[in-house]
Amino acid sequence: YAVFALAGDLEVRMPVSRYETVGFHESGHDGAFQLEVVNLDDWSTLASRGRGTGSRTAADIVARVDEPVMAPIDGTVIRAGSYTLYCDHTDNFVVIEPSGRPGWELKIFHFSGLQVGVGDEVIASDTMIATGGRILPFVSQVDEFTAEPSNPHVHIEVIDTSIPDRPSSGGGC
Repeated sequence: YAVFALAGDLEVRMPVSRYETVGFHESGHDGAFQLEVVNLDDWSTLASRGRGTGSRTAADIVARVDEPVMAPIDGTVIRAGSYTLYCDHTDNFVVIEPSGRPGWELKIFHFSGLQVGVGDEVIASDTMIATGGRILPFVSQVDEFTAEPSNPHVHIEVIDTSIPDRPSSGGGC
């Protein structure tokens, strides 16, 4: 699995063996790294979401629903499970602390069949973290750049937790 982005000097590998496209967009966290694109043939920067972070601080990687999702970096799983997306939809996530970079977090969302748990050591391109992508029950921004019917996407971002995130402006669930 090729490196598709750099977050600082951290190499982030493609989490799937085959992808359709990658849509970069703004993360919702102020500590997210601007991702430097490398080794990608098909990618785009999506329109602003008004989040006030860099235009490539998150990546949506479109792949088939049955494509296993592999660890994109070496590290330790520090959180994993399910959460409520947009106040209404159950979704899954894994947070990995990259080896040798305490305080950094790689977050990956939107998949099915979680295969790892807190404390697990993962190896880039070798450890399966999920059995496949998850079809979301709504149209995503990256779907504008895919064939029909749209395949699911896996979301990745890398956060430096020493950079505080803005407090929520309210409007939560």
